[in-house]
Amino acid sequence: MFDISFSELFLIGIVALVVVGPERLPKVARAFGVMVGRAQRYVNDIKVELQREANFDEIKKMQEDARESAMKLEAELKTKAMEYERKFKEAEDTMHVELNEVKKPLADKTEHVAEKTEPVAEEDPRQLKIDFDEK
Repeated sequence: MFDISFSELFLIGIVALVVVGPERLPKVARAFGVMVGRAQRYVNDIKVELQREANFDEIKKMQEDARESAMKLEAELKTKAMEYERKFKEAEDTMHVELNEVKKPLADKTEHVAEKTEPVAEEDPRQLKIDFDEK
């Protein structure tokens, strides 16, 4: 942070000893250390807050990207679903047309057969027939 060498610190200490005096130097040094500690904690708190804010912005950006991706995927899925639904409807319609084409000749044949012959009741061979007519 600051480019201060050991010799410069030694010189500052000697000047402080002369100016403040030997009796009050420990108290001044302690107070100076407390102030430096507070300043460091304040700087660290600001760094943490800035980092947190940067992370929050990054998270918001990621959330927005995820939301956009989800919307695109939803639109794509809806398009595909509509396409498949249309294809299934076309296949169903085609099957109905073909089924009607198959049923029509069968119905015509059944009508002709029904007109020519009347249904005959078949006798059940397991039943015993008794004729009660007098002879």
